[in-house]
Amino acid sequence: MQRDKLIHFDLSLGEFSSFLPNMIDLARQRSSATVCVANVHMFVEAYRDRDFSKVINNADIVTPDGKPLTWGLRILNGIRQERVAGSDILPQLLRECEKQQLSVFFYGGSKALLDETSRFLGARYPGLKVAGFYSPPFRALTEEENAAVISRINDAAPNVVVVVLGCPKQEKWSACMKGKINSVMIGFGGALPLLIGTQKRAPLWMQHSGLEWLYRLYVEPRRLFKRYAVTNTLFVYIILKEFVRLKVRRTTARYNKA
Repeated sequence: MQRDKLIHFDLSLGEFSSFLPNMIDLARQRSSATVCVANVHMFVEAYRDRDFSKVINNADIVTPDGKPLTWGLRILNGIRQERVAGSDILPQLLRECEKQQLSVFFYGGSKALLDETSRFLGARYPGLKVAGFYSPPFRALTEEENAAVISRINDAAPNVVVVVLGCPKQEKWSACMKGKINSVMIGFGGALPLLIGTQKRAPLWMQHSGLEWLYRLYVEPRRLFKRYAVTNTLFVYIILKEFVRLKVRRTTARYNKA
């Protein structure tokens, strides 16, 4: 897919409808590939951490999940890009996998979340081939445990691994497993609870106006207040700073030509 850089951060471009076929192509090929579903939190984490920035920029597809990222592309690069939300892509991905008989493995999340996911999939996607579930412990895995996880997933031979660890952990895990796990790995940390109904999604008008984060803050204030207060403020500052820098550079260039 075509890509463009939002300051330091690569984003895949295209109509919403073009993203799913590209993911399915990777799944059918059993490519060891990574897909990042990018929002403001991920952008700011990558801005602060060069190593994490490399993780994102080395991904095969980076969807502009957050509405503010599409605003940034328009303000700085003059590109009109649709939002490609993980919460919209995930159900379509599962439906297409069911249709094409592609198998899916779910890695991450609590055992309770995965148990609920299993029940939901059986009711909503009865023909979906589920290759397995694995809820890792809340600590770093040993080398032996990592090797066992790789073997377990490869033995199950899924086309897709849905990774549910949250940002930035799921993106780092997928990058580490690239070349080891023979499947496309897609980070859907926040989208899975919304899909199965353990969390409620914002109303459509808030999604379309870029205020979904505000709804999530209303629902989970203790967990999200600090993150949003810091990351959203930093994002606005970073975009405005870059806008001013580009404006000054263009003005200076015009002045020098005069």
